Amino acid sequence: MQLRRLLTIVEETHAEGQRELDGRLIRSAAAAIIHNPYAGSYTAELGELVEIGEELGALLGERAVAGLGGAAPQSYGKAAIVGMAGEREHAAALLHPKLGAPLRKAVKGGKALIPSSKKVGGPGTMIDVPLHYKDAMKVRSHFDAMEVRVADAPADDEIVVIIAVTNAGRPHPRVGGLELADAIGEDGIN
Repeated sequence: MQLRRLLTIVEETHAEGQRELDGRLIRSAAAAIIHNPYAGSYTAELGELVEIGEELGALLGERAVAGLGGAAPQSYGKAAIVGMAGEREHAAALLHPKLGAPLRKAVKGGKALIPSSKKVGGPGTMIDVPLHYKDAMKVRSHFDAMEVRVADAPADDEIVVIIAVTNAGRPHPRVGGLELADAIGEDGIN
C-alpha cells in the first residue's frame, strides 16, 4: 500500500435543538489517502485493493475508535472517494471483501452489516459516511451520517478511505423504532 497521509476528525456535540445532551455525542472518522494501483485502466481482478482493505480496516478502525477518547463505540460506517482516474468498483474492492472483520475487532462487536457509501470525485469531494448501531441495524436512534472532506484529496490516482464511529446515537432521538435498550444484537438486525 502506498499511503500518502492519515487523518482523524473528532467532532463533539454537547447541545442540539436548544437542549443540552445528557452526555456528549462523539463522532470520530479516520481517513487514509492511498495511491490507487488500478487508476487509469480497466483491470478485471482487483485483489491488491481487497488486501489493502483488510489492512485499512485494522488501521483506520483502531484510529477511529481511539478518537472516541475511551468511550465505547456504538455506531459505525465506512466510505471511499475514488479519484477521477478510478472507478466506484475500486472503492467496493477496498470496503467490502475484507475491511469488515478487522473493523469489527476494533469496535469489539459488530453483528450488523457496516453501512457504506462510495463515489468518484476530485480533491475536496465531500462524502457522508452512513452510520448505524453496530450490533442491531434496526436501532433507529443510531441512523445517522458523518460528513467528511479532505481538501487536497483524492488526486486522480488516489483513493480516500474512511471509517467513522460514534459513542451514541443522534441527540434527543424521538422518532420511534427499536430502542437501544431493547436490541438483542444477535442477528445484526434486531
